[in-house]
Amino acid sequence: MKRLLTLSIFTCSLYAQTTYSVDELIVEALHNAPNLHIAKLTYDANMQKYRFAYASYLPKIDLKANATQTGMSDVPFHPDDMKTDTLLSGQLTFAQILYDFGATKGNVQSSHMQAKASLMQSQQYILNKKRDVKEAYYKILEAQALIDVQKENVKLNEAQLYRAKRYYEAGIRTKIDVSDAKVSLIKAKIDFKKAQYNLKLAYANLDRVVGFTTIYKEYNVIVPKLQLNTLYDSIADYDLNLQEAVRYAYEHRLEIKEQNYRIKAQNAQLTTTQAQYYPSLYLLADYTKQHAQNFDTFLPQDQWNIGLSLNWNLYAGGATQASTQEKKIQKNITTTQLRENRLRIKQETTNAYIGVQKSKDSLELSQNLVSVSNEKFDQASKRYEHGLSDFIELQQARQGYIDAKASLVIDYYNYYIAKAYLDNAIGK
Repeated sequence: MKRLLTLSIFTCSLYAQTTYSVDELIVEALHNAPNLHIAKLTYDANMQKYRFAYASYLPKIDLKANATQTGMSDVPFHPDDMKTDTLLSGQLTFAQILYDFGATKGNVQSSHMQAKASLMQSQQYILNKKRDVKEAYYKILEAQALIDVQKENVKLNEAQLYRAKRYYEAGIRTKIDVSDAKVSLIKAKIDFKKAQYNLKLAYANLDRVVGFTTIYKEYNVIVPKLQLNTLYDSIADYDLNLQEAVRYAYEHRLEIKEQNYRIKAQNAQLTTTQAQYYPSLYLLADYTKQHAQNFDTFLPQDQWNIGLSLNWNLYAGGATQASTQEKKIQKNITTTQLRENRLRIKQETTNAYIGVQKSKDSLELSQNLVSVSNEKFDQASKRYEHGLSDFIELQQARQGYIDAKASLVIDYYNYYIAKAYLDNAIGK
C-alpha cells in the first residue's frame, strides 16, 4: 500500500501542471530568449574592450630573459683567440604615456560609450520581449474567453433544438424548424471546436515567445474571471495624454539613449584621430643585468637607462586627414539618424496612443452592442414563441448576440494589447 501511494504521488508530480502569471512568463522569457543572451554577451565583450583601452593609461612593464651561447675573440688580451661562453641576461623595461593630446583618453571614452550603447540595446530587447509576452498572454485570455462564448452558443442552440422539437410534436411549428435548429447547432459546435483549437495555437505562440523549447510542456496561465456586462467600466484611462506620451518617449526611449552614446563615442574617436597630428610623450626606463664567466671583464654586469621619448609622425601620406574626415562624416550620419529616429518614435507613439483610444471607444460601443443584442434576442425569442416570427429571425438575433459578445471580448483584450504597445513605444 505504501509503495502504491508513493508511486501515485510520483505519477501525479510528473503530470502536475504549472500555472504562470504574466509577470512569471516575462521572467521565463527573459531567462530563455536567445537574443537577450546574445545582447548580454555583446555588452560583456564591449566592456572588455573598454577595460583593454583603459589599460593604456597604466604603465607597461616587460620582462625579457635570454640564455645564449656566445663566441668572440678575447679582446684585448688575445685578439686572435676565439672563446665561447654562456651569456645570461635579463632586462626589465618600463614605459608610461605622459601626454598624447587626448589620443588615449579618446580611445578609452569611445570604448566606454560603445559599451553603454550596447547596454541600451540590450535593455531595449528586454522591453520588446515584455511587450511580446503580454500580447501572447492576452491572446490566450482572449481565446479562452471566446471558448466560453461559443460554449454558451452551443447551449442556446441545444435549447432551441429542444424547443423546436417540442413545438413540432405539438403541431405548432413545421419540421423545417427542427432541421434549421439542427444545422445551427452543428455550426455552433464547429465554432466551439475552432475556438478550442485557437486556444492551442495561442499557447503554441506563447511557447515561442517565452522560449519553451521542450517538445511538450504542460502548463496553464492565470485566467481572470470576466464580467462581460461591466468590461468597459473596469478599464482605466491611460495616465498620459498624447503630448505627454511623446515627451516621455523622447526622454526614455532607449534607441535615443543608444544613439546619443554612439555620437559621444564618435566624438571621442574623432579626438583620437586628430591627436595623430601631434606628438606623444613617453617616460621610458630599463634595467639590464648580464652574467658571463669568460667575458665578465669587458661586458657590463648591470646597466640602466631612464629618459623621455617623443614620437611624432610628420607625414603619413594624408592618412590622418582622410581618417579625420571619415570620422566627421560618420558622426554627421549618426546625428542625422538620431533626428530620423525621433520622428519615427513620435509617429510610433502617436499611432500607439491612437490605437489605445480606438480600442477604448470600440470597447464602449461593443459593450452597448451586447446589451442591445441581448434585448433583441429576448424579443425575438418571445416573438417566435407566440408565432409572430420565423426561425430565421430568431437565429439571426441569437447569432447577433453571440457575435456581439465575441467582439466585446476581442475589443477588451485588444485594449490591453494596445496599452502594452504604447508602453513599449514610450519606453516604459
